[in-house]
Amino acid sequence: MTLPPKVTDRAFERLSEIGASAEGKALRVAVEGGGCSGFQYEITLDAPKEDDLILEGAGEKVVIDSVSLPFLQDAQIDFADELIGARFVIENPNATSSCGCGTSFSM
Repeated sequence: MTLPPKVTDRAFERLSEIGASAEGKALRVAVEGGGCSGFQYEITLDAPKEDDLILEGAGEKVVIDSVSLPFLQDAQIDFADELIGARFVIENPNATSSCGCGTSFSM
């Protein structure tokens, strides 16, 4: 059974802080070929599209396109505020390895 990604409360709170929905935007999480491990995450603010999976919480939205969805099954989308900086992070159980930058992975 495949499960859609989960979005943490912290990630939705951060989207609310930056006013994403007020601008008609959602956090778009996409997977593209490339990066140092074969695939890379692209995280942007974008308007939802017709074929997107929309995950909602706290009045905010996270969207994932149908091509990226299989790569993100059962993943967790979070927001981390660490010494190296604040960023949205993906914890992906499907990735067999990832690189130090945290945006590239392989399956």
